[in-house]
Amino acid sequence: MKFRGVAAWPALLLAGPACAIDLDITSSSSIQSAASTIAHGMLSYYTGNLTGGTPGLLPQPYYWWESGAMFGSLIDYWYYTGDSTYNDIVSQALLFQTGSEADYMPPNQTKSEGNDDQAFWGMAAMSAAEVKFPNPPSDQPQWLALAQAVFNSQAERWDNTSCGGGLKWQIFTFNTGYNYKNSISNGAFFNMAARLGYYTQNETYFEWADRMWDWVEGIGLMSTNYAIFDGTDDTLNCTQQNHIQWTYNAGVYLLGAAVMWNQTNGTTQALWETRVRGIIGASNVFFQNNIMYEVACEPQGNCDTDQQSFKAYLSRWMAASTKVAPFVSDLVSSYLQTSAQAAAKSCSGGSDGVTCGTKWTVQAWDNTYGVGQQMNALEVIQGLLIDQVPGPVSNKTGGISVGNPSAGTGGDTNPGTPTGQITTGDKAGAGILTAVILVALLGGAWYVDESSDLYDTRETRYGYRLHTMGMGMSTGLDRSSGKMP
Repeated sequence: MKFRGVAAWPALLLAGPACAIDLDITSSSSIQSAASTIAHGMLSYYTGNLTGGTPGLLPQPYYWWESGAMFGSLIDYWYYTGDSTYNDIVSQALLFQTGSEADYMPPNQTKSEGNDDQAFWGMAAMSAAEVKFPNPPSDQPQWLALAQAVFNSQAERWDNTSCGGGLKWQIFTFNTGYNYKNSISNGAFFNMAARLGYYTQNETYFEWADRMWDWVEGIGLMSTNYAIFDGTDDTLNCTQQNHIQWTYNAGVYLLGAAVMWNQTNGTTQALWETRVRGIIGASNVFFQNNIMYEVACEPQGNCDTDQQSFKAYLSRWMAASTKVAPFVSDLVSSYLQTSAQAAAKSCSGGSDGVTCGTKWTVQAWDNTYGVGQQMNALEVIQGLLIDQVPGPVSNKTGGISVGNPSAGTGGDTNPGTPTGQITTGDKAGAGILTAVILVALLGGAWYVDESSDLYDTRETRYGYRLHTMGMGMSTGLDRSSGKMP
C-alpha cells in the first residue's frame, strides 16, 4: 500500500430515495438478494473489463491491493450464493495481474508494491483454492500455485537484519515505509502459512506460522491481551510500536489462529484456542452496541480510501473462522448479525437508493460511498450464509487446485525452512514494550494506553498508519482521503 495524492471520484451519487437494502437475517433468499444488490453496486466502480481498461485494476483513488481484496470478496460471493455472474471477470483479473513469474509481482506494480499488497492477491487465490472456485485453463497459473508463489517469495524476504526477523512493509528500499515492519504484512503471511498448511499438509507451512506468531507476539506488535498494533520501526530495532488498531489486523490473525487450532491437538490446540478467544475478546474495541466500526478513524470522519474497506476483512475472517473452529460461532454471531443489519440500513443512499455508506453505527446512509463501503457491507451480509456452505477443502478432502511447492522460489523444491524460532535474546534485543504509547499519531487517530485504559486523540495531520515521532518516516504524505464530493 502506497502514498498518493487525493484523486476525487466523480460526483455520481448525491441524493436519492431512502429505500435501503431490505434484509431479513433469518432468510437465505433475503441475504442472497441483499448481497446481489450490493455486489452489483460494488462492480459499478470497476472498469477493468471495459474497452481500454486493464483487467484487475480499479480506477483512482483505489490502489492495486484493494482490487485484489475486492476480487476476494467476489470469490466469497460465489461461495456463499452460488451466483456465477462475476466469475469470468474474477478469473480474468486474478490471472492478468499475476506477473511474468506468476507470483503477483506484475510489472505495472512492482516498483511500488508492498508485502501486504502482494498478500491480498495471494489470499484471494488461496480462497479460490479452498472453496473450489472454477480452475483456470490448464495452461494458466493455478490458484494454489499462485498462493504458494506469494508465500514463498515472502518467506525469502524474512529479515534477520533487525528486530529478530519479520517482514518489512515495503519490498524495495526506495519506497517510503521500507523501515516499517507492520502487522498486516506479517499477519497476512501468517494467515497464508496456516491456510497453506491446512490445504497441503506440508508441516513447513505450520512451522512458518508458528515462527511468525512468535515473532509478532515477541516484538510487541501483539499485546498480552491480544490487541494487535499497527507496526514498528526497524531502525529502532522495533523497540517502539505504533499502537493504532485496525479491524483488518485483528481479522487476519484471527483466521490464521483458528486454522492452527483446527490443525493441532492437546495442549497446543488449547493454546491456540486461548489465542483465538483472546483476539475476539480484544476485538470488542471495534464494536459499538455490537455494530462494527473502524475505531481509529470513523469517529473523526477521517478514514482514507484504504481504511474504508477494512471492516470487510474482519467480517470476512470472523465468518470464515467459524468453519475451522466451531466454538468461534458463539463468540462472533451477535457481532456479525447486528452489524449486518446496520450495514443494510446504511445502504440507503445515492441515486439508486441502495448505495452503502461508511458508518454503520448511524444505521442510515452517511453520504459516503465507494468500493470499500460496498465491500464492507457485502462481506458482513453474505457471511450470514456461512452455516449453509461447506468448509474449506484440502488436498485430502476434495481440493481440485493444482499446487507448485517451488513456485516463487526460483527452483527450490519446498518453501524455505525456518532457520530457528525467535529466541529470548532476540526478544530482549528488540526491547519489548507492550505498554508504550507513541504520541502525536497523525490525523486524530485513536489509540489505547494499556497501562491506563484511557482513550485519546491527537488533532494532527493524518498520514496513513504512520506517526510523526520516533518512527523515522516522512510526515505529511497523505493518501487519498476517501471522501467523495
